[in-house]
Amino acid sequence: MQPKCTAKDNIREAVQQAIAIVESNLSEYTNLFQDSNTVRQFYQPVGNREWTTGFCTGEYWLSYELSGNPAFREAALVQVVSFYERIQKHIDVDHHDMGFLYTPSCVAAYKLTGSEMAKKAALLAADNLISRFSEKGQFIQAWGAFGTAGNYRLIIDCLMNLPLLYWASEMTGDEKYRRIAIAHTETSLCNLVREDNSTYHTYFFDPETGRALRGATQQGYRDGSAWARGQAWGIYGLAVSFHHTKDSKCIPLFRRVSDFFIKHLPQDSVPYWDLDFTDGDDQPKDSSAAAIAVCGMMEMAKYLGPAEAEYYREVSSKILDSLIRNYAVCNRKQSNGLLLHGTYAKSSPYNPVSDRGVDECNTWGDYFYLEALIRLTKDWDIYW
Repeated sequence: MQPKCTAKDNIREAVQQAIAIVESNLSEYTNLFQDSNTVRQFYQPVGNREWTTGFCTGEYWLSYELSGNPAFREAALVQVVSFYERIQKHIDVDHHDMGFLYTPSCVAAYKLTGSEMAKKAALLAADNLISRFSEKGQFIQAWGAFGTAGNYRLIIDCLMNLPLLYWASEMTGDEKYRRIAIAHTETSLCNLVREDNSTYHTYFFDPETGRALRGATQQGYRDGSAWARGQAWGIYGLAVSFHHTKDSKCIPLFRRVSDFFIKHLPQDSVPYWDLDFTDGDDQPKDSSAAAIAVCGMMEMAKYLGPAEAEYYREVSSKILDSLIRNYAVCNRKQSNGLLLHGTYAKSSPYNPVSDRGVDECNTWGDYFYLEALIRLTKDWDIYW
């Protein structure tokens, strides 16, 4: 269903602009990948490392579906080989981000082409992901040495890694993947959503007993604030959880988390990097959080009653319209990314990170922006 607020001509033009930029990137970013964020608005080529390279490949699959251009398919399949080698050799995979890496790259490849290499790579990644499941506490540990007190935590982002496990259960018939995904989801939802409907970025547990200890932030402004991208991961994470489980508990939590996000949007409907901030605050935006939230609202709208579905479609369309008008890259002279004014990480007096990719494009923002566009263009079969 086409939302009312975003004109069809705007969507068509936005798709054409985005595909043209992605196509112009193929020569540089096929055997290599885009770095996680731009520097002065341009991506540098890197090897297959960190947690974000899957989004580069995912853009190629989305562009292939939107355009039918076989060049995108060919480039994406070249990158599938890299992902297969990466998981076989265990290169930079000692963390939970297997879904971000392997769902938009290899699961998408298998769905669209039947590639057996992509299927094998994604199943190996799913095995790697469940190896980080902690029975004490019932969650997938995010990073760091497994089982150590300083690392015994989950983060809200991981809700988007779990679709890899649901897919693995479908492919293998082995319910262990699904069981772990559901256990991690339940632990997350019990601990990450606060009474005021904001979310913690991360939550620590006792490694001896599995007892929930405390919420904190790694990338938000402070422990008690709502990191915008984390809140957006919650929105989309709840939508995909319902997509795979049909667990009715996801819907009221989706409403709470989404409505908090919506209520804290500034005038142009694109959030600052932390939802503590609003118009007049001298803080950077995070357009990637907006793109993620748009996709989550569009996904959950499929499962809601007509009036509520229309509400979230209209809200998501208003946000997307602002992204198209005010944040989208118009041509490659401006940037080789798709979505300006993102924030990878912003330091504060209360978090441990350094500034990185502030007021830049980032690969997940570009990917989810393109995913939002394809959702309005065709009856899209979700990769997640």
